[in-house]
Amino acid sequence: MASAETTRRILYLLERRTFMALVSGGLLVAPLVSEAQRTGKVPRVGVLLTNSQTSDATHVDAFRQGLRERGYVEGQNIVTERPIQTARSPAST
Repeated sequence: MASAETTRRILYLLERRTFMALVSGGLLVAPLVSEAQRTGKVPRVGVLLTNSQTSDATHVDAFRQGLRERGYVEGQNIVTERPIQTARSPAST
């Protein structure tokens, strides 16, 4: 049979290993949890366009593709806004 001293030593090593495993696991998981809990304001980008509908659509599509390539997802981590265009009357110019 193991002596009392040997039993204490084994328990000490098990407790130490358990502690080190928990601390190591916590350190590895901490960055993942902090990123998942990202709070704050979502960046908002205003897109100003010209009057050409076809040209605007091409530029907006290219802009959105560039955002996607850089990891942005509309509605999740970035918001794009297009101001409402109103027709100007000749009297207001």
